[in-house]
Amino acid sequence: MRIEHVAIWCKDLEQMKRFYTHFFNAKSNEKYENKTKGFRSYFMTLPDGPRIELMQMDSVLISAADVYPQFTGLAHIAFSVGSELKVDEMAATFIADGYEVLDGPRWTGDGYYECVVLDPEWNRVEIVV
Repeated sequence: MRIEHVAIWCKDLEQMKRFYTHFFNAKSNEKYENKTKGFRSYFMTLPDGPRIELMQMDSVLISAADVYPQFTGLAHIAFSVGSELKVDEMAATFIADGYEVLDGPRWTGDGYYECVVLDPEWNRVEIVV
């Protein structure tokens, strides 16, 4: 058994598509639209793993939650990039491109070398060895 995909509701579908394409080499399908429901989506296929479904629908509420405290529910998506050097390089690239790195790069107490960044819509994304 494996995770087939993770879905993320988006405010700006195109910006999120650019983020996951640029930083994670995800390949996108053509945009799906259901005009009756006001729904649009892309499936982003990662080079070696599950897919991410980016979704937007007119009736979905925008979260008013503060992104810094943790809360119950889906906490983050983690991407394994294969080496400490790659984690460091990606962290530097996120910072240079204006994205907020919340933590790291660092070794965690449970043995991960990681950095944590916020994507364009403030979802937590972990980059790990």
